[in-house]
Amino acid sequence: MPSLKHEKLCLAPVAGVDEAGRGPLAGPVVAAAVILPAKGVPRGLNDSKKLPASERERLHDRLRACAIVGIGIVEADEIDTLNIYWATMKAMTLAVEALGCAPGHVLVDGNRLPKWGFAATPIVKGDAISLSIAAASIIAKHTRDTIMLAHAEAHPQYGWHANKGYGAPDHLRALREHGPCALHRRSFRPVAEAFLLNESSVPHTSA
Repeated sequence: MPSLKHEKLCLAPVAGVDEAGRGPLAGPVVAAAVILPAKGVPRGLNDSKKLPASERERLHDRLRACAIVGIGIVEADEIDTLNIYWATMKAMTLAVEALGCAPGHVLVDGNRLPKWGFAATPIVKGDAISLSIAAASIIAKHTRDTIMLAHAEAHPQYGWHANKGYGAPDHLRALREHGPCALHRRSFRPVAEAFLLNESSVPHTSA
């Protein structure tokens, strides 16, 4: 289970940072930065992928009530401009800047760090090791899922209520049948292929 072992080695306050949404074909990439309270840390914090949606929602609400939280969001069109790696780095930077206070140290899930001025340490599989990163993973995942559920109301054909924008079979099938929408990442191959397929199927008339 995640612990505060890494946090205790760093200058306080320590922010944990994680992201959600690098792999989907649609929607934003969302990063969260979380500074946990000295007392009253919610029990059950863990890698968001290991928690059911109902538990993520409960912990999200508890964290928003007791921790300092920053959110960074980069939308699909900017992902296409920057590429997903740099878009993720930007979302993480925005999340830390949104904390409203300067962290003494930042613990980041993964093996890469954004180009920033904060003292920071990357931790591979940090969401399963560090409580702060686990908290950030829960905030990022729940925030992004909530965004995609809202988008699913306007774009029900893609099945985002279930797949959250990932390349599930029902999403890929809908891409081929209906083509991409403005929330799709055109730089991702399945979306680009669906766009070309849809373009080629549109009849062209000569003047």
